[in-house]
Amino acid sequence: MKKIINNPTDVVSEALMGMQAAYPDKLVYTPKMEVISRKEKKTDKVAVISGGGAGHEPLHAGFVGKGMLDAAISGNVFSSPSPDRIGSAIEQVSCGKGVLMVIKNYSGDIMNFGLSADLAEMDDIEVAQVVVKDDVAVPDREEGTGRRGIAGTVFVHKIAGAKAEQGASLAEVKEAAEKAVRNIRTMGVAMTPCTLPAVGKPGFQIADDEIEIGMGIHGEQGVETTKIKTAKEIAEILVGRILADYDYTGSEVAVLVNGLGGTPLMELYILNLEVQKLLKEKGIKAYRTFVGNYCTAIDMTGASVTLMKLDDELKELLDAPCDTPALKI
Repeated sequence: MKKIINNPTDVVSEALMGMQAAYPDKLVYTPKMEVISRKEKKTDKVAVISGGGAGHEPLHAGFVGKGMLDAAISGNVFSSPSPDRIGSAIEQVSCGKGVLMVIKNYSGDIMNFGLSADLAEMDDIEVAQVVVKDDVAVPDREEGTGRRGIAGTVFVHKIAGAKAEQGASLAEVKEAAEKAVRNIRTMGVAMTPCTLPAVGKPGFQIADDEIEIGMGIHGEQGVETTKIKTAKEIAEILVGRILADYDYTGSEVAVLVNGLGGTPLMELYILNLEVQKLLKEKGIKAYRTFVGNYCTAIDMTGASVTLMKLDDELKELLDAPCDTPALKI
């Protein structure tokens, strides 16, 4: 294992301390609770928080700042944050207007954020939640956890944060976030496994001449293992899966071409070119496009494509100013 770390057990706290050190005028780190929050505390708006396991940087702490999140909570690598950490974040950002939690659809996150909300409401803090489940590699079913939340979470952060910044009520912020969730779909591909710092070796294998279609951001099994394909072929698979799940024909969309941590920007831009060609062929207008590392899987090589169908409200919120370490508009 070749990684720029000290003790593998300290990677989460040291990464968050390093982020705070890079943005000391904007971010505050809470030791042991692994919370990154806005230094400028807002007292006249709904607070928006999110979180989950570490290893997906810049998700989640990278989107803390004006126009997006008020705080983000980190668990250990690929592990949900505990209720006491989430509770600490709720207490820090609550100002009487309510708190919206943006949760990715994993059983640990659902359980721990839900428990934290119950405890906060016992302290008279009003809490609402939205659950992101955008991964079309997983069936959207009632039983079990169902569809995973992945890179589309970034768009939900943006929409919810912008709505809260406008001074909307908790119910209105939740409604805008849920609208975003309903209109977001994502599909990904992995080319290499990732190495957890505490383990020191890949947790699974992908053959040198193979790729995994639909693999999850924690290394969950995908829907198909196939031979290496061109960027054009990969775009056709990913976009095809998305369009088979949701009809975007004739729509304006926000596009996110997301790297999983180990893919060069050169390759992401090539993939984006092919995605844009396909959208145009399908009569879908790319209103705004984002390319880069937004929701990673440590050092996994691969990418995902996300589409969000837009209406006038979602366009306004997407275009609203934000100032965070990972996204500025």
